[in-house]
Amino acid sequence: MRYDAAIIGAGPAGSAAARLLAQAGWRVALVEKAAFPRRKVCGEFISATTLPVLKACGIAAPFIAAAGPPVVRIGAWAGATMLAAPREKLWGRALGREHLDVMLRDAAVAAGATLLQPAELMGLRREGDTHFCELDDAREIAARTVVVACGSWNPKGIFAVRNAAPAPSDLFAFKAHFKDASLPPGLMPLLAFPGGYGGLVESDGGRVSLSCCIRRDALAATRGRHGGKAGEGVLAHILDTTKGAWLALNQAKLEGSFLSTGPIQPGIRSRHKDGLYFTGNIAGEAHPVIAEGISMAIQSSGLLARMLIAGRGEAYAGEWQRHFAPRIRAAALFAHLAMSDAGRLAGLAVLRAAPGLLDLGARISGKHPLAA
Repeated sequence: MRYDAAIIGAGPAGSAAARLLAQAGWRVALVEKAAFPRRKVCGEFISATTLPVLKACGIAAPFIAAAGPPVVRIGAWAGATMLAAPREKLWGRALGREHLDVMLRDAAVAAGATLLQPAELMGLRREGDTHFCELDDAREIAARTVVVACGSWNPKGIFAVRNAAPAPSDLFAFKAHFKDASLPPGLMPLLAFPGGYGGLVESDGGRVSLSCCIRRDALAATRGRHGGKAGEGVLAHILDTTKGAWLALNQAKLEGSFLSTGPIQPGIRSRHKDGLYFTGNIAGEAHPVIAEGISMAIQSSGLLARMLIAGRGEAYAGEWQRHFAPRIRAAALFAHLAMSDAGRLAGLAVLRAAPGLLDLGARISGKHPLAA
């Protein structure tokens, strides 16, 4: 069957693009290799900046109903220091990927997208203005437009982002949920600890989500000190070095197990190449330090869908650069400061003197709050 668009990947980026194109009358095939629901190694925060796209996808109300309580204050915890922005603002909410992905995927199907799941793209060729997608179940679909939204953390597949030679600075990501945590209501703190950074946020069901990244060399040292599984060692390292995290999590109960992935490769990549459009993390990935990964993925798909519908797809790469490249560069700077001893000390000194700069940093990273 021929489609107007074949979208590879049904995560937040792919499903948002599928929903927006399908409700505009496009014939859309949405291809996803994994079964849902699924847990993913990522933060769960969705910024208020993303709400217009969620509204356009028809899921803003169910998202708010299912998500955790509003995040109204940004914080920074490092060593014994615990800082928070002085005023409350509505920055966003958090929702687990096992819920968000299903919500967006089902919205795309409700708008008329054809779901092919589980189905993996095994080959792709172009003949004239038509792309032919070969799937692992021997099916072949044809589309005039292909949107690649399959993420960047998978080392396999024809669009995989290849890792360079191992280096001490490589970043590995970890994720876990906790019950009965003592995170102050409405606060989302950045955790800056030796060799890494992370964040805490209250997600759905009263769970607190911990997402973090740690350098390869720091991870090896941590495992040498604490033993056990990697995730357990990383948690022990964070609790040993970050007072706020210890207060929030030392009596909490781990729900399920730690998830991990890596090394991750933040940076800017292709957005339009050989007739293909790239959206989400595979187009460009910010350091998770700014907690904007899912939000940027959804927003970039909103941008791409608008431009494709308007017949301006060729301008997408430039518009993406204007909207998202500054955030990715800012995230790289924030990550460097968080992971270095000198950077943490200097950053904390500045924030102690002017805690309102926490809000400024959030805005630079792409967050624009609503009135609390």
